[in-house]
Amino acid sequence: MAIKTLFVDPSRCIGCRACEAACRECDSHKGESMVMVDFVDRGWSVATQPTVCMHCVDPVAPCAQVCPVLAIQITPEGVVQQAEPSRCIGCRNCVFACPFGVPKFDVEARLMKKCNLCYDRTAQDLKPWCAQACPTQALWYGDYEEFANQRQGRAINLTDFGTQTVRTRVYQVVAAETPALDLAGLLREARAEAGQPERSRQEAWVL
Repeated sequence: MAIKTLFVDPSRCIGCRACEAACRECDSHKGESMVMVDFVDRGWSVATQPTVCMHCVDPVAPCAQVCPVLAIQITPEGVVQQAEPSRCIGCRNCVFACPFGVPKFDVEARLMKKCNLCYDRTAQDLKPWCAQACPTQALWYGDYEEFANQRQGRAINLTDFGTQTVRTRVYQVVAAETPALDLAGLLREARAEAGQPERSRQEAWVL
């Protein structure tokens, strides 16, 4: 069975924040948005993009791996849930472990909060609120074949962090001709230009 997920296309985002407003209507975190519309480079551009939980597949959910009390569960469909309030001890390990910087820590509630892909809706084959409300389909919900048949661009779900690659359930959409971005190579070039020595290689932080 095809797996439906979110496809995030920053080139379509107009910064209207409809996704944030719709996310606040979710019953599980009513009044608070788990989607953030971020400026890509605020000093130089007005371009924006929605930031959502990427629901890491391999390595599986670093946030859940580092939780000492198993407060973060993963559904059989691979959706990484937000922390269970009755279990979360507010250690913030998950906040620091997320390679995409997504989980938010609610100080008053002492609870980690993040997108759970509107599990109550997607389990009934409905779109997540953010994708339902997005007027430009910068957040689009469907499976990979539907995307390939209906949308333009290249959907990727592999992100490199140094020497570690993270595969995610959520896809980012880039222009079809966009080459792979080697962040580690760019950092090496920048260090070389600044006369800084190469850093020693470190072991992967999650397995």
